[in-house]
Amino acid sequence: MPAFIDTARITVRSGDGGNGAVAFHREKYVAAGGPDGGDGGRGGDVILKVDRHMSTLMDFRYKRKYSAQNGADGTGKRCSGKDGESLTIKVPLGTVVRDTESGQIICDMSSDELFVLARGGNGGWGNKHFATPTRQVPHFAKAGLPGQTRDVVLELKLLADVGLVGFPNVGKSTLLSVVSRAHPKIANYHFTTLMPNLGVVSVGEGVSFVLADIPGIIEGAAEGAGLGHDFLRHIDRCRLLIHVVDVSGSEGRDPVEDFKAVCEELAQYNEKLASRPMLVAGNKVDIAVDRTGLEALRTYVTQRGMRFFELSAAAHQGVEELMRAAAGELAHLPPVTVYEPDYVPAPPKVDTSGELTIQHVDDTWIVEGPWLQHLMANVNFGDFESRNWFDRILRESGLFQRLESMGIQNGDTVSLYNLEFEYQR
Repeated sequence: MPAFIDTARITVRSGDGGNGAVAFHREKYVAAGGPDGGDGGRGGDVILKVDRHMSTLMDFRYKRKYSAQNGADGTGKRCSGKDGESLTIKVPLGTVVRDTESGQIICDMSSDELFVLARGGNGGWGNKHFATPTRQVPHFAKAGLPGQTRDVVLELKLLADVGLVGFPNVGKSTLLSVVSRAHPKIANYHFTTLMPNLGVVSVGEGVSFVLADIPGIIEGAAEGAGLGHDFLRHIDRCRLLIHVVDVSGSEGRDPVEDFKAVCEELAQYNEKLASRPMLVAGNKVDIAVDRTGLEALRTYVTQRGMRFFELSAAAHQGVEELMRAAAGELAHLPPVTVYEPDYVPAPPKVDTSGELTIQHVDDTWIVEGPWLQHLMANVNFGDFESRNWFDRILRESGLFQRLESMGIQNGDTVSLYNLEFEYQR
């Protein structure tokens, strides 16, 4: 059985845009053909896609870096470069993608909708774009813009309606196997279940739900003891919990104390999880010699407003009643949680101390430089605030003062990679 991996950290990079071409039309009997350099191709995107056949993040254990293809450079005869091929990364259903630095949620892959995690850089313009009545032979083109690099954490949170919780060896896996077609490993020792198991429970025509068996929780799980801490995240989405307690007394444990201990671990992990609707199942009643523990648990649970069920998963006793009760509870509970993105990208840190090259060709001022290229790749020119931030960075860098000292006039064109604007003081 492959290892169950439910967290992974990866780095993705979209493709760079291709460079524009400097070329001129050359054809027999055609005089002054003019510029015909094509544009560079756009860099490929990095796209996330749900694969419903994946159940673990094992694929990301050894490969951590993913890159899309760069766009090709433009050529003559107005031929644009080929766009870079996008890279599609498949993830299991229920994968939450977080920004590594801030921990904020970028997206929740809980549907079949594709998500563009990193957008490719735009291709640079060929010299065909820069021909004007006064500049008929432009000997310059534009470089493509770089792609995006993102460090993200993938976190798998199972999409299950109901989660089975409880101490190890209380019969959760047996219950799952009885009510669904799942085939979890079952044995009479603690921590038989080493990874979450899912099964679909059908309780009538058109009525079904997904049930998750979570590895046993022990005292100290919220601090990392045992296996429970590693998998508590998988019941974050569950709308309902079924708390399974061994009431047989076969291991000399107190059912009420076990119930309290698991509830305490849930509360320490997540208060919202501890307040989730819960049904309590006293399991292994068929081998209970003394019903004192069973009755004590029933009294304790019912006094706290929870529904209590006697069952023997191994003997199939009381199982159907419990599953019908779970389906009834789900009928009036909100749908499975889908996490809303809360990631707000911080403005990139741009070191404007680097050198810029400025060429003056006719009435156009061509500005280029590594930090300007990085800046342009991080600006959304369709957003007013982003444009204002871009303008502020340019002014603070001293670019406009430098242009004025070189003699730029009102109405001259300023060309910054794939952006041109008319200069006004």
